[in-house]
Amino acid sequence: MDDVSDIREFYNEGWDAEDDRLTRHQLEADLTWRYLDLYLPPRGRLLEVGFGTGFYTFALARKGYRTTSLDLADEFVVRCKARAETLGLSDRTDFRIGDARTLAGIPHGAFNAVLLMGPQYHLVAETDRTMAVRSAFERLKPGGIVLSTLISRFAVFGDLIRKTPAWIENQEEVRSVIRNGHRPVDAPRGGFRGYFVRYEEVAPIHERAGFRTLEIAGLEPAIASDDESYNCLKGEQREHWENLLFEISSEQSIVASSRHILYIGQKSSG
Repeated sequence: MDDVSDIREFYNEGWDAEDDRLTRHQLEADLTWRYLDLYLPPRGRLLEVGFGTGFYTFALARKGYRTTSLDLADEFVVRCKARAETLGLSDRTDFRIGDARTLAGIPHGAFNAVLLMGPQYHLVAETDRTMAVRSAFERLKPGGIVLSTLISRFAVFGDLIRKTPAWIENQEEVRSVIRNGHRPVDAPRGGFRGYFVRYEEVAPIHERAGFRTLEIAGLEPAIASDDESYNCLKGEQREHWENLLFEISSEQSIVASSRHILYIGQKSSG
């Protein structure tokens, strides 16, 4: 397995940026909620792998779900345990340090749904991504649902040209991302070291683990990296835009133009 200690440190040092991330990327959050509401069972046990700062965790706990939530970053575990105490949700949430590839200590066949929303961003080796998906599959009850997110390979260019246009000058890295979906293997570690997926990879890596594909959607359909235009919408106008963008989010011709791709699959009930 790849040494992901640099990823752990990246997040341990980045609580504030992560805690604010979905305030900056509101369409991603809104459409994720639409799919959670559509596919999660009305009650049950959820396994959340890569919970970040608990944006979804605490809201799901308030809805009555019992969540077991793992993250690589020990700082996030400590802070979310404290936040759960403050919110009065400690009895419905169980925060643990864990690795998505092994899910050590998590029982097999115990969960109604798994949220694998984040770990695949940072698993550069295909064998590691495969391990994570298979581990999620093994923890589900028959008929259980997985919601799994990945970062689209070419949609990230919108963020790069806007935020760090000088990135294009490192042509070795540019070519490596285009060909392989990640930085050169001998590049210095640090920062957001990740894997960026092609659309045609999304279903197979989940189906090889045993999942039946239900849906693949883009979480920023038609707006790419233009979060600001969506964020400033209010009232009925925002509602209508959200409805429209949700309606077209699984249109195959635009899924890969979203920064985040959401896969929804089901474990056989047989």
